[in-house]
Amino acid sequence: MPVEIKRGFMQMLSEAVGQVDEVSVATVAQALDDPRVVVIDVRDQNELVQSGTVPGAHHASRGMLEFHADPSSPKHLPIFAEAESLILYCGTSGRSALAANTLKQMGFENVVHMAGGFKAWVEAGHPVDSFTPEGSG
Repeated sequence: MPVEIKRGFMQMLSEAVGQVDEVSVATVAQALDDPRVVVIDVRDQNELVQSGTVPGAHHASRGMLEFHADPSSPKHLPIFAEAESLILYCGTSGRSALAANTLKQMGFENVVHMAGGFKAWVEAGHPVDSFTPEGSG
């Protein structure tokens, strides 16, 4: 018997988009030099290895986001506690909207996501850094 979905991904995404602010690729490009802003790539590691990442962005996959953000977690990443504001992005902006909404629900106030995601970043001609996972080569 199939599971009856009470809230599908489109409804959840629509709710998230209504709760979080979206910033342009140009805004993110300007924010890269601001030490108060932390840019976080929430894509899976294999996506970063394959296509690269925004220069200076930190990686915190959507699947581990709550653990990385919570200071009481053994998987906590200090960048979440140190940032005055966070800009999240993913491939095209769906996962980052959901992730930003999750962080807002956790208590983060200054969190936004990048419109169009990494795809829009590349299409705008911005630079891309290669990504090497920690612990490899």
